[in-house]
Amino acid sequence: MNYNTAMDKKVISTNRKAFHDFLIFDKYIAGIVLTGTEIKSIRKGTINLKDSFAKIENNEVFLYGMHISPYEQGNRFNHKPERVRKLLLQKREILKIQDKVKKDGVTIVPLELFLTHGFAKIELGLAKGKKLYDKRESIAKRTQERDIARLSGKRG
Repeated sequence: MNYNTAMDKKVISTNRKAFHDFLIFDKYIAGIVLTGTEIKSIRKGTINLKDSFAKIENNEVFLYGMHISPYEQGNRFNHKPERVRKLLLQKREILKIQDKVKKDGVTIVPLELFLTHGFAKIELGLAKGKKLYDKRESIAKRTQERDIARLSGKRG
């Protein structure tokens, strides 16, 4: 868990697979409607964003596939781990996102879940799927940067 004092935000989970599989264009921050046991599990860090995505239905944004493990002391009030969760965005942001999804054929992918001032927020990205050659290109670029860093570290 990262802690960023500049924005008073504590990063709980990042979706590394999204950065590997998609090209990210725009980013939006949204609130999440959660139950009591869900926020307790999030604070413990038992969350997985790997295969999750967001969809717009009836001018509302919903998050699918985000796994929040059940809270250990939750007993009968515990939540379902992969239930559909509503996201809180302003109406103009939702309409702007909806327009881009329809026109450009992009998907809405969660990138990062963090806590700020006690509230759970999620960073959404408008993304387009990478082709195989794009993935190979980004892997080659990453290994090249690692090699350069390793060589410059030995000399210094």
